[in-house]
Amino acid sequence: MEVTEHVAAIRRDGALLAEAAAAAGWDAAVPPCPEWRVRDLVRHTGGVHRWAATYVREAREQPMEDDEADRVMAPPEDDGELLGWFREGYARLADTLAAAPPDLKCWSFLPAPTPLEFWARRQAHETAIHRADAQSAAGAITPYPPEHAADGLDELLLGFASRRKGRLRADPPRSFALHAADLGADWLVRVQPDRIEVTHQPGEADWSVSGSASDLYLLLWNRRGPEGLETHGDPALLELWRASVRVRWS
Repeated sequence: MEVTEHVAAIRRDGALLAEAAAAAGWDAAVPPCPEWRVRDLVRHTGGVHRWAATYVREAREQPMEDDEADRVMAPPEDDGELLGWFREGYARLADTLAAAPPDLKCWSFLPAPTPLEFWARRQAHETAIHRADAQSAAGAITPYPPEHAADGLDELLLGFASRRKGRLRADPPRSFALHAADLGADWLVRVQPDRIEVTHQPGEADWSVSGSASDLYLLLWNRRGPEGLETHGDPALLELWRASVRVRWS
């Protein structure tokens, strides 16, 4: 996906998140994140938007110290100001990414063709998944465009899960396969004792799951279960994924 497509996704899902938060109310529980209320979700996501925009806008090449990050991300204390603060933050992030030069040099934390492409993609999926959280509090999750969901699966599998210090390991090796029926797209993941190997091809696996790209995206982000999807083989592979994969910048 192009930077312009990611920016459009930030605007789309930012607006949907705000609408769902307003509908659910600040004290509503967030089912995928039991420790959070909607208030916490909006504070977190709005803070991350400001944190990310700072790296792009200032072309910062080193990560912020914790105290500076806390200041940049700080939400308003008054709930009455929170929704406006959130809307301002995602709009400013989208505008910052849209205006940034293609050859931007700044800090990033996953492989990408350029830092700008990294930040646009990361914030598109940050916003999209937390939009699902807000909608789950409000009642129902709107499906994602297939290409967006497939890109998010790539980020998870080839970015976060494939990092050298990743915890997704198996000895003896195991494997799982994903098939996005609406795109005809496949991912074959071989989990080794010291790494994972991901290919975009069908193949035999210890566990396989087929469904829409949107449902697979939500499944691997732990925002839905496998119910209603076509699965075969050992479901312990899904539990291994859920126990092992964490989305962190460090």
